[in-house]
Amino acid sequence: MARAPAIRDTTHEGMDTITLDSGVLTAAFAPGAGMVGCSLQHDGEELLGQRNGLAAYAETGSTFGIPLLAPWANRLDGRHYEAAGVAVDLDPDASPFKLDPGGLPIHGLLGTLKGWKVHKAQVAGDRITLRARLGSAKRDDLSAGFPFPFRLAVEVMLRDRTLTVSTSLKATGKRPVPVAFGYHPYLTLPGLGRADWEIALPVRRRVVLDARGIPTPDTERVTFPTAPMGRRTFDDLFDRLEPEPEFSLTGGGRRIGLRFEQGYDLAQVFAPPAEDFICFEPMTAPTNALVTGDRLAVVAPGKRYDARFSITVAGA
Repeated sequence: MARAPAIRDTTHEGMDTITLDSGVLTAAFAPGAGMVGCSLQHDGEELLGQRNGLAAYAETGSTFGIPLLAPWANRLDGRHYEAAGVAVDLDPDASPFKLDPGGLPIHGLLGTLKGWKVHKAQVAGDRITLRARLGSAKRDDLSAGFPFPFRLAVEVMLRDRTLTVSTSLKATGKRPVPVAFGYHPYLTLPGLGRADWEIALPVRRRVVLDARGIPTPDTERVTFPTAPMGRRTFDDLFDRLEPEPEFSLTGGGRRIGLRFEQGYDLAQVFAPPAEDFICFEPMTAPTNALVTGDRLAVVAPGKRYDARFSITVAGA
């Protein structure tokens, strides 16, 4: 007998989490660690790459699961940027951030992992909803590295086989706020070798990156027919996507589809060698946009930017 939709207080690696259960899928999120999605299970099998786990993410920003990367996703070309008319020098003592292996700031400020407040958790019919907020007011660790007063709000909604993640960024002060956040979902198919995964990439153009993963001015048109993963690897930025893009991962009688529904015009695809995951990353701006200003949206005071993606699991 199918379980009735429910929402429960749970723990994951000893940390408090909230689990949404549709009866088919369960999805767990950790408000105390940046609202990261730490588990997505279908028929009891985990569909998210766990890597170093929740405790490491909370402590060091070592990504896994479905992390929100804010106020920027991916890398910055150095510790200085100028956006919306404001020059910023990143100081790791005042506003901690993670460095990539090449020493570049990556995936935003670690302060965004703390201070989230849940303001709604409910079941209404077959819809299970969790909402949480994070504001930069009175947060010196955030304002030092991103001096644009803001409030982030995340709503996750689970219904049957679909998890929808909606995110809004509101400018709460007198300054406009640049928009460069994104997500980094680590998807996997349990019990099936990576070479046998079939992937679909609804992309039209790839940005040529330099050796550090920073975009160059060059681009190239690309087409990826739906095909097995094989020995392919990815760490690529795509700045033109198909209309209503849905990336997918299929195999072993199961299909995971990740659809960009609103506010995400770019994607990073990440699948390094010898790792059993692939990431289809929704991005609101290109890598390094806070430095270059390239395709960087700005929210006027009192206004907000809304973005949404969904993950649907079929089969098995």
